[in-house]
Amino acid sequence: MPDRQLSSSQRATDFISLPDSFFTQAVPKIQDLAELKVVLYVAYLILRKQDHPQFVTSKELKAESCRLSAGLGEETLRQALNSAVEHGTLLHSTLNINGMLEDIYSLTAESRQPPTINIFALYEQNIGMITPMIAEELKEAERIYPPQWIEEAFKEAVTLNKRSWKYIAHILERWASEGKDSGEYRRDIKKDGPDKYIKGRYGHLVKR
Repeated sequence: MPDRQLSSSQRATDFISLPDSFFTQAVPKIQDLAELKVVLYVAYLILRKQDHPQFVTSKELKAESCRLSAGLGEETLRQALNSAVEHGTLLHSTLNINGMLEDIYSLTAESRQPPTINIFALYEQNIGMITPMIAEELKEAERIYPPQWIEEAFKEAVTLNKRSWKYIAHILERWASEGKDSGEYRRDIKKDGPDKYIKGRYGHLVKR
């Protein structure tokens, strides 16, 4: 889809923000120009999403790669992504999205602004003791979902007296799959019950 034409005033305010740690910790790990381009472009694609899951898919990157200055071929893009993951400047996962496995890439802690909530504190205050397995799932959720989504999902689970991480993960997965404010989530939870949540694109986060 072609880009919308923006006015000069709109372009002047269209920016993303990277923390100081990105330049002091992440950038020194980058080995070549192609890797730098890819890391910066992944940051751009993710940070402009704002209130959406914080990752980009390999398909998105391929589709948008022509916008990289000087352009990157598919093989160069793949090598640059592999290098960025190896050097710890990007994180890689594989998700089942609409029935198909797809590579996704997200920013490391050094490349992101600090979260505004503490997911571990929320869990301990509202559910209980954190096990090693739950800790890994909380880290994954914190990496993928906007902080305000996590906080609101905890609040909703507590309000409904559904104090379990499985239920909260159901909520987050549903919001990511259908849109947080679409209204489908609340209608479907009444109609189908919470088990329906595991069938969406982020069902990997839900443990039975």
